[in-house]
Amino acid sequence: MSNARDVIKRPVITERSTEVMGDKKYTFEVDVRANKTQIKDAIEEIFDVKVAKVNTMNYKGKPKRFGRYTGFTARRKKAIVTLTPDSKELDFFEGV
Repeated sequence: MSNARDVIKRPVITERSTEVMGDKKYTFEVDVRANKTQIKDAIEEIFDVKVAKVNTMNYKGKPKRFGRYTGFTARRKKAIVTLTPDSKELDFFEGV
């Protein structure tokens, strides 16, 4: 993946992810093909911060039915990025 914005899809804003933002841990939905090194480089490039650690989770697609047709929801990958203590905090709610 050549572009950092192709690796990082969107931030995940939930009650739990908002609680850990105080510990400089931020949650993002990322491309399923991205590895931890690519995620780290993309976050550092986009937000101009230093990343200490990256934890990833893979989610399988859930089976769904629509009448007689069956299929799966899209699989996804989530990354929890921990910043170094001297990094600035990320502002997701700047214009709100």
